[in-house]
Amino acid sequence: MQDNMPQTPPFTGQLNTGGYNKNLYQTKEESYPGLYYHDNNLASGSLEALIHHLVPTADYYPDRTYIFTFLLSSRLFIRPYELMTKVCHLCMEQQRLSDPQADKMRVRKIAPKILQLLTEWTETFSYDFRDERMMRSLKELTHRLAIGDEPAEVKKIYLSMSQGLIRRLTVLSQYEEALVKINATAAERLTAVKAKPQAAIQRDMLSICNDPFTVAQQLTHIELERLSYIGPEEFVQAFVQKDPLDNDKSCFSDHKKASNLEAYVEWFNRLSYLVATEICLPVKKKHRARVVEFFIDVARECFNIGNFNSLMAIISGMNMSPVSRLKKTWSKVKTAKFDILEHQMDPSSNFYNYRTALRGATQRSITANSSREKIVIPFFSLLIKDLYFLNEGCANRLQSGHINFEKFWELAKQVSEFMAWKKVECPFEKDRKILQYLLTAPVFTEDALYLASYESEGPENNMEKDRWKSLRCNRLYTLIYLFRNLTRKE
Repeated sequence: MQDNMPQTPPFTGQLNTGGYNKNLYQTKEESYPGLYYHDNNLASGSLEALIHHLVPTADYYPDRTYIFTFLLSSRLFIRPYELMTKVCHLCMEQQRLSDPQADKMRVRKIAPKILQLLTEWTETFSYDFRDERMMRSLKELTHRLAIGDEPAEVKKIYLSMSQGLIRRLTVLSQYEEALVKINATAAERLTAVKAKPQAAIQRDMLSICNDPFTVAQQLTHIELERLSYIGPEEFVQAFVQKDPLDNDKSCFSDHKKASNLEAYVEWFNRLSYLVATEICLPVKKKHRARVVEFFIDVARECFNIGNFNSLMAIISGMNMSPVSRLKKTWSKVKTAKFDILEHQMDPSSNFYNYRTALRGATQRSITANSSREKIVIPFFSLLIKDLYFLNEGCANRLQSGHINFEKFWELAKQVSEFMAWKKVECPFEKDRKILQYLLTAPVFTEDALYLASYESEGPENNMEKDRWKSLRCNRLYTLIYLFRNLTRKE
C-alpha cells in the first residue's frame, strides 16, 4: 500500500451537495490494512477496510467521489442500515463519543466532518432513510456529537439536515401516490371503454394538440419528472444478487427497491403502445398517414430537445408489427425524416450513432447558457443495458475475497453522469390537458393492435389470415369496431 493515497480518479457529473471542498481534509490518512492501490487509485479492499475509509477522523475527510461510489456500491455487500450502524459505531469508538468525559475539543473538531458525511448521505441517497433503523442511527449519532462545546450548533445542523431529508421523502411519497392515481385513472378509462364502448367518447392525439413541438415539450415534462425521482441506488438494487461470501439471503431479497426505475421503464412501454394505438385507430388511410407524419415530427422535436427516450419510444411504436405492416398507409407518408431518425437510433455498432449524438448533447449541456440546452434524457433501456453488462462483465469480488473497487469506480462514473442529467428542471410550460391525455388515454393491447391493423389493411398471408380469424371470434372484435368508429374523425 502506497504512502500517498489519492482516493478517486475524478469524474464529471459528480453531485454538488455543498459543504466542504473535497480537498479540504486531504491530509495523509493513517494506514488501515486491507486497501490496495493501482496507479495511485484505490483498486480493491476488504469491506471492513472500505468502511473505515469512509469514516472521517480528526485530520481526514474522505474524497466525495469515494463517498458516492462506496455508498452506491456497498449495498451489494451490506444493507444500508447495517452500514449506518457500523459507521456510527466507528465514529463513537474512534472519538470515544459514548464516554461522558470525552474531550470536547476533539469532538468539536470532528463533529462538522461527521455531520458533512451524514448530510451527503441523506441528500444523495435519501431513500435509504425510509428505513426507521436508519433514522434512529442518524439521530443517535448526532445526539452523541452534541456533547461538544457547541451543542446548539450541532443540533441546528442536524435539524436542517433532517428537515431537508423529511421534505425529500415527503415529496417522493406524494409522487408515488400521484403515479398510483394516474395508473388507476388509465385503467378506469380502459375498463369504461370495454364495458360500454358506445357510451365512451374517445379522442385522439391530434384532436388534443396538433403541434408536434408542444407535444414534444410535454413528453419532456413527463420524462424529466420521472427521471428526477429515480435514486442512484436503484441502478444497483435492480441487479442485486446473492453475495457468494454471504451465507444469508441477498441484501435486498426482502424488498428489492427499484420501483421508480421500473415505473420509468413502464412509461417508455406505454408511450410506444400509445403511438401504435394512435396510428392504428383511424379508419381511413389518409388519417393514419397524417398521424404517422405527426409523430415523426414529434420524434424529430424530441431529438432536437435532447429527449432521446421519448424519441426511441415513438420509433419503437412505429416499428411494432401491427404498424409497420400497414404498407398502404406508409406509401402515403413522406418518410425521409423518419429514415434520418431511424439512422440516428440505429442499433448497429452498439448504437454508435446514438452514442455520438448523446455525447454531443452532453457537451452542449455542460456549456449551456439556458435551461433548455441543459436537457439530456438518455435512451433509458440502453443505459440500463450498459450498467447490466458492466455489472455482469466484472466480478464484484476478486479471488482474494476483496471487493473489486475498480469496477465500482466505473459504475459510479456512469450513474453520476445520469445524476447530473436528472437534476435539470424542465423549462417548458405545462399543458395539463396534453399531459393528462399522454398519461391516461386508453391504449390497445398487442392483440387489439393486430386486429385494428388487419381491419385497416387485410391479411397478406395465411398466418395473418389465421390470426385475424382467431381475433375476430372473440369480443375484442366488437370492441375494436366500436372503439374505432366512435373515435373523432377529421
